[in-house]
Amino acid sequence: MAKEKEITKSSKKVPEKKKKGGIRKYFRELRSEIKKVVWPTRKQVVNNTGVVLSVMIVMALFLFAVDSGLGAAIQAILKIGG
Repeated sequence: MAKEKEITKSSKKVPEKKKKGGIRKYFRELRSEIKKVVWPTRKQVVNNTGVVLSVMIVMALFLFAVDSGLGAAIQAILKIGG
């Protein structure tokens, strides 16, 4: 039992103190990370936007068809029962 207590006490992590550097360090690191970003070209952005809009339209039409079909099926079932 004494060994178990020693193990649990030693396995506890001591919280680290906050490193100082503040807001200046944050913005300096942010600036260096932003420089590493590979920004897409205008052509790529336009192309990707077109793809997204096309997929949205296709999905909207699909969901409209499914909703209409299920609505018609439910109406048919309710007419039979009533």
